[in-house]
Amino acid sequence: MSLHGRDPEVSKDGLAVIVVGIDGSDRALHAAAWASGLARRERALLVLVYVEALGRPAYWSPIGMAGAAEAAGEFVDELRRAATSYLDPTGVRWELVHYRGDPAHGLEIVAEDRRADCIVVGRGGGVARSLVNDARRPVVVVP
Repeated sequence: MSLHGRDPEVSKDGLAVIVVGIDGSDRALHAAAWASGLARRERALLVLVYVEALGRPAYWSPIGMAGAAEAAGEFVDELRRAATSYLDPTGVRWELVHYRGDPAHGLEIVAEDRRADCIVVGRGGGVARSLVNDARRPVVVVP
């Protein structure tokens, strides 16, 4: 079968990049654990994505925005320490991305930028539902 005129990414074998949404919830933790196991088995890059949702009330005033942004930065530092502790001993290659905006859109933007093979999220909430309906790549929803 000729690949002429087709996207070579469509016909590749295996996974190279896996994006997983993380937000500190138990659902996201389960998704990250599942995605890290998949990344280890596939020898894929695991991209952990924390999307700082800017629509929360804390962002409605300059003072609130400064405090929320500082808290988000501290949370990202905490996520980086946890990922280093958990992932480095497993040999999984990983990176952490902090994106600001709508969570579903942010995950899709990062996945597009990294040419991810799939997006992994925890079950429940609007993010998983939105991605399942609108993402341009496979979405895995982990219970």
